[in-house]
Amino acid sequence: MRYIFLRFPEGRERAVTLSYDDGLKSDLRLIEIMNKNGLKGTFNLCSSFIGDSVHDRLDREDIEKHILANGHEIAVHGKFHRAGGKQRAVDGIRDILDCRLELEKMFGIIVRGMAYPDSGILSFINGNSFETVRTYLKDLDIAYSRTLGGDNSGFELPADWLAWMPTAHHDNPDIDAYITKFNDYKASYIANATPKLFYLWGHSFEFDRNSNWEHMEDICARLGGQKDVWYATNGEIYNYVQAFNSIVRSADGSIMYNPTLITLWVWVDCKIYKIEPGETVRIE
Repeated sequence: MRYIFLRFPEGRERAVTLSYDDGLKSDLRLIEIMNKNGLKGTFNLCSSFIGDSVHDRLDREDIEKHILANGHEIAVHGKFHRAGGKQRAVDGIRDILDCRLELEKMFGIIVRGMAYPDSGILSFINGNSFETVRTYLKDLDIAYSRTLGGDNSGFELPADWLAWMPTAHHDNPDIDAYITKFNDYKASYIANATPKLFYLWGHSFEFDRNSNWEHMEDICARLGGQKDVWYATNGEIYNYVQAFNSIVRSADGSIMYNPTLITLWVWVDCKIYKIEPGETVRIE
């Protein structure tokens, strides 16, 4: 029996993604730092706040020119930034659906990603539950949603994409140790040779508030510029993993067929295989 694990594009074992919330003008400085270091990320927007100059929000031109044109991604953050766990289901549905509809209409793209606004799903009242929220998000065709409440310091891919736990907030006191651990990662034995993802999140306005932009510059410099790391948006990570999970295998695992339109990379007992769209590969 073989161990068969995902590898990111070009056979890479590790990936990095960022997720930043609320769509303020300070995102523009953050994007410059990310671009300089080759990082990619997802910017979670509240549709009703776009263009609000009183509160220093990004406008449509900012989003098109600086986020989308640079290969970053936008995602749902609720029309009015309301915590799903503290709303009735009907209110949560309206907040998420209206945000998605308005973002898609404004930018002419499909928007299926999300980050839970406010306290998200950390607590529940009004007869709500995670299963209720999870059910209506699936019905609204939300593919993934970032949650909070812990550190994913093992850099694991999510078991539940609607409860996607990031590695850490940028001001986490352990952030430097996590980056060192990620950069130095080597599987200790064959069963641990799983893919690893460093997922950083936060709000760019925090750097202005704390006067510590150099902290983010250091983080991005340490995470960026590595040839053996895939830099991707949250949505690109999700789409790639879903494509990998679509591989059709023979019962004994010796034949693999890629039915998707994405070139996939597979690790099989220390050997890496590249499987083109529509290709069938025999495992040695």
